[in-house]
Amino acid sequence: MIPGEHGPVRGGAFYDAPQVADRYLRHRHSGVHSPNHVMEEPALLDELGPVADLRVLDLGCGDAAIGRTLLAAGCRSYLGIDGSAEMTRAATATLAGTSGRVDTMDIEKFSAPPHAFDLIISRLALHYVDDLDSVLTACRRSLSPGGRLLITVVHPVITSHEARRSTEQARTDWVVDDYFHTGARRRSWLGDTVTWYHRTIEDYVTALTRADFAITSLRECAPRHDRFDGDMAEFARRRRVPLFLLLAGSRP
Repeated sequence: MIPGEHGPVRGGAFYDAPQVADRYLRHRHSGVHSPNHVMEEPALLDELGPVADLRVLDLGCGDAAIGRTLLAAGCRSYLGIDGSAEMTRAATATLAGTSGRVDTMDIEKFSAPPHAFDLIISRLALHYVDDLDSVLTACRRSLSPGGRLLITVVHPVITSHEARRSTEQARTDWVVDDYFHTGARRRSWLGDTVTWYHRTIEDYVTALTRADFAITSLRECAPRHDRFDGDMAEFARRRRVPLFLLLAGSRP
């Protein structure tokens, strides 16, 4: 069946619906009009620090654009995992000519030998995951002592229930409702229906500490002035509502 035809889909399968991956990648790489470019990415790069000689795993790698950046910065190895066949095809093309690798795999089925990686990143993927505890436990197990985990997710004020209005104008506010009612949420996005798993900020922090990570950073990815190419109206719009949450932790 076509994903979304008989109900919402989650995870990588959503991006295998016709044209969804293309729509997403066009939006994600649209410069100042991409919240990823002006908010999530600069916060992530700030937190990464030096990556030379690190073995890196990217859970939910998408088109693996960050993979080329990390390899160019000297990381020892890069492995991207994504549940979408469309995204892994895009990632394979992105990593062509590098030592980076990519596999098609559901994040919730991820496992690796102990101490296989020094850094695990997951960008805007874990809100597709139902069993977050098992994923974080697998991450901790596969990290070397002192290894780091760095994740970004759609901000909980966005994954909470919101009343959509019919308008073609750029959105400037969001209605937050049922914030403490966590779990699966259906939503229309990129021309299809998807399931995201809503969690509070407290839920994410608790899940990380339960998996025995020492939390080293929590950021809400405020827009970066230098990323807007002088478009102050867009900068002002992006300052109104948090769109992303970043959490970093280390393995004792």
